[in-house]
Amino acid sequence: MGAGQYLPPLFSVAPMMDWTDNHYRTLARLISKHSWLYTEMLAAETIVYQQGNLDRFLAYSPQQHPIVLQIGGSNLDNLAKATELATAYGYDEINFNCGCPSPRVAGHGCFGVRLMLDPKFVGEAMSVIAANTNVPVSVKCRIGVDDHDSYNELCDFIYKVSSLSPTEHFIIHSRKALLNGISPAENRRIPPIKYEYYFALLRDFPNLKFTINGGINCIDEVNLALKEGAHGVMVGRAAYNNPWSVLGHVDSEIYGAPRSGLTRRQVLEQYQIYGDGILGTYGNNRPNVRDVIKPLLGFFYSEPGNGLWKRKADAAFQHCTTIKSFFKETLVAIPDTVLDSPITEAPAGRQDLFANTKGLLPPPYERREQEVAYA
Repeated sequence: MGAGQYLPPLFSVAPMMDWTDNHYRTLARLISKHSWLYTEMLAAETIVYQQGNLDRFLAYSPQQHPIVLQIGGSNLDNLAKATELATAYGYDEINFNCGCPSPRVAGHGCFGVRLMLDPKFVGEAMSVIAANTNVPVSVKCRIGVDDHDSYNELCDFIYKVSSLSPTEHFIIHSRKALLNGISPAENRRIPPIKYEYYFALLRDFPNLKFTINGGINCIDEVNLALKEGAHGVMVGRAAYNNPWSVLGHVDSEIYGAPRSGLTRRQVLEQYQIYGDGILGTYGNNRPNVRDVIKPLLGFFYSEPGNGLWKRKADAAFQHCTTIKSFFKETLVAIPDTVLDSPITEAPAGRQDLFANTKGLLPPPYERREQEVAYA
């Protein structure tokens, strides 16, 4: 396919392990036609060692474009082979994970955010990935790791990776990662956000593209970031926990498309067709009804009947064997006014989100050319 066929990634949904699977991406695309969707991180080893079962991990419907595959790993041979195998599936971009602080990732074979401490390797990895695909490549990273959290260290990473590889796009989670003693959830909350680092990167690397990530929770705040000069905005858990309110405004408020008039009932009717068609296709009763319904658990966020619907869902999981029967049993909890109303006005966001950023910008980065070759 190729990224050039689609509108630019002004808005994207973050890759989230155990969350942004095929089911969620199907739901997201039913709501928004233009959002850029990322897969869960797939380890290069998984792709290489599952060559006889790749559809389970890499297949998706054509409607999910534009879609980005995120891969992780620390073995160049496996990264090369995994990219080669994935290229046949026609993803629009390949993204390399240098930002996940999960012990399952960062603590195993130097995956994830630990790689920020080795920019020379990341540059080599990105070169290998780029050599085995015909689509753009990108890196998702934090602004630092543990005590390696100065702006100059972040710039060293960006400069070295972009100098040693064809990488021109970086997704910047504007928090550093703490690798010892706190959980991934705490890593999304405890380290302070430093948006000033992101906006300084725009200043110091005008030939690169940067997407901002972290702490942006609604479309109003996305537009505020874009007005401040962000090349693109990535939203994570807000787009999962409240997909209707967040994704439902992307096409009209971010990309300027006419409002679709889409209702929740129409989305559910299409999702039911998808869900009943995929049940059990992986074998051993997977995916099951609970798997397919999981992305919908925030679909009625803060709406009348939401609590009752969730209680009915818990009961229905015990015996429903089709999505149709699940909806028949549970949707009686949701008023018709909720099911049949199109998306309402976008909620207001925090107007002071970037208020002090310009005054906090660090001094301009001074490139140290000689360090690139010896990083």
